[in-house]
Amino acid sequence: MSARYEELDRRPTAMGEISLRRRWEPVLRVDVHEVRLGEEFLMSSLFTVAEEELARLGLAATTGRELDVVVGGLGLGCTAVTALEDPRVRSLRVVDALEAVIGWHRDGLLPLAGTLTGDPRCELVHGDFFALAATGALGPAHVVLLDVDHSPRAVLHPSHAPFYTADGLTRLASGLHPGGVFALWSDDPPDHDLLEVLGAVFATARADVVPFANPYTGGESANTVYVATTAG
Repeated sequence: MSARYEELDRRPTAMGEISLRRRWEPVLRVDVHEVRLGEEFLMSSLFTVAEEELARLGLAATTGRELDVVVGGLGLGCTAVTALEDPRVRSLRVVDALEAVIGWHRDGLLPLAGTLTGDPRCELVHGDFFALAATGALGPAHVVLLDVDHSPRAVLHPSHAPFYTADGLTRLASGLHPGGVFALWSDDPPDHDLLEVLGAVFATARADVVPFANPYTGGESANTVYVATTAG
């Protein structure tokens, strides 16, 4: 058993102070890694089902045999590691605006770090996903998986909001190969307004509700994964 609580790192960022901690969960008898931005809770290793499904659902939506994949948001690495489980993935670029998060993986502070840093297909990129998408600098991709904001309506920084408009999504879609996929994680229930925008930009668009067990409530919670595909 580890110490009940240990702060592994704390650093200032342009969006506020970010911290990584590991704590012992006595009820479940597991170590839990948690990330906070200021006083805002960002992620926990207890709740990774939807992050993993983001990769599975996004990759399942394309029939391509060799895939170049971009992940927006590194976090604990769950989406990226799940993507690497698909043998069709020949390259994976993981873009994160917070250098500290990339450093946690390179320093081996997170359980999945070795899987990412040890896979030659994977590249960790320090950069602003939204700025790169706006300028077409993400590069041609078959699949883009995004998990940064709590939801398109609850963004971590105001500069992210334009991405979720028709103009922002059109710029992203233009960088996808024919039949390419954009998949998005959200903490909110399905947003019908967002689905309308996705449907206007992409050839197909849907929202999948992903339920998962919540040990704190004894019931289920749920996230949403949006999957949109270009023509072709």
